[in-house]
Parts: sequence; C-alpha cells; structure tokens
Amino acid sequence: MKKEYTNLLNFNKKMGIFHLLQAIIMLILATSVIQKITEFSPTIIQSYLTFDFKIEALVTETKDLFKLPFGILVSLFLFISAGAHFIIVYKQKKYIEGLKIGINKYRWYEYALSSSIMIVLIATLFGVFEFSALLLIFVVNALMNIFGLVMEQMNQNQKKVNWDPFVWGTIAGITPWVVILMYMFSNGNVDMVPWFVWAIVGTYFVVFNTFPINMILQYKRVDKWKNYLYGERVYIILSLIAKSILAWLVLFGAMQP
Repeated sequence: MKKEYTNLLNFNKKMGIFHLLQAIIMLILATSVIQKITEFSPTIIQSYLTFDFKIEALVTETKDLFKLPFGILVSLFLFISAGAHFIIVYKQKKYIEGLKIGINKYRWYEYALSSSIMIVLIATLFGVFEFSALLLIFVVNALMNIFGLVMEQMNQNQKKVNWDPFVWGTIAGITPWVVILMYMFSNGNVDMVPWFVWAIVGTYFVVFNTFPINMILQYKRVDKWKNYLYGERVYIILSLIAKSILAWLVLFGAMQP
C-alpha cells in the first residue's frame, strides 16, 4: 500500500476518535449536566385541514406529534461522523479503490445523513416545527449531497467535466436555507434576532461553502488539487472544523432565550 493511502487511513482513524470524543462529551452534557439543554425538546407538529361547522369552511388545525430530543440529536450528528471514519478504516480496500478513480462514496453517504440532521435542528431553532416542512428539508439537503456523489460518479477519468450534478446540488442545498431565512425574517424584527442565530448562519454559510469550493478546485485541477488525494484530505479537515464549530454552536444555542 502506498504511503499516501496509509497516511489517509491513519488520518481518518484520528478524526474518527476526535469526533467520537466530542460526541460522547456532548451527549453527557445534553442528557445530564446542563439542564437547559436536557429540557429543550421542541414539540413537532403536523398541520391538517378540518371542516369548521360554525363558519362552514375548511380550516387548518395542528396536532402535536412528538418531542424532538434536541441535545441527543446534536451528539448523533457527531457520532455519525465518527462512525463514517471508522467504516472507512474497516473498508479500507474499497475506500482506496474508490480514491484511485476519484470517488469516495462513504463521504457523500455520511454527509447526506449527518448534515441533514443538523439542518433540521437548525431549522427548529428558527421556529420550523411542522413535521412535513422538516421532512422536506431533510430530504432535499440529503439529495444535495447525493448530487455530490453523482458528480464524482459521472466524472471518473473524464477529460471534460460535467458540471450538471454540481448545479443541481447547489439548487438543492440553497432551498432549505430559503425556508429557514423566511422564518427568520418573517416577523420583521431583525434587530431582535439573537446573537447565536447570526453565529449559526454565518458559520454555516462560510464553512460549508468551502466544500463546493474544494470540489471546484479538484475538478479544475488547480495546483495541489491535481492530486485527488489532496482534495480528499481537505474534505476531512473541513468536515472536522465545520461540524465541530456548528455542533457546539447549535447545542449552546438551545440554551438561549
């Protein structure tokens, strides 16, 4: 096995351990140490139409479905990331075979699941409690990441890059944030938006936009990105930074008024 592949596998192992330690600490804080986080469980609702005989018209009603275990799900976000790194180490033969042709399917499956959980949690902080809306946000965000996988599948050893999946993925990725921003600005009192909300939006926008930039540099073959393995290492570093910052921001955002 080439040294660069061995180094990547060791790097994945270290990142998996780091994610796992964070996840365990976060789970302990969310379930037993910090009461505000333990108690923060938004009620998820479902809207439906019913006939009001008094006004003789259809009206929208809501019913409570379940309490969202917010703190536990934030830790799950990191547990999934840790698990993906360990799966890569375990499935190292398939991982390396994929890297040789410019693809890492494990990355995109993990992103599709973990980032979709996170975007749903962020949406609830902005007041999106309707189950149908959250389900759509989850699925559309997951599809954004699947388009990343399709991008790699369609451009294996191709001289001319097909950017269609990148464009479709961008549209899918923007859509959940359009919904969230609509909730954020709907009351018109922008000056009353809490600091942690701006921190979450700013962090997500800046850090997660670096992922598509990394992909562009890979397919444009700019400088060190001519080597697919360099871009792979950048993905791992970006994943650690983005997920760590965002997870702690969101968790402690649950403690705010």
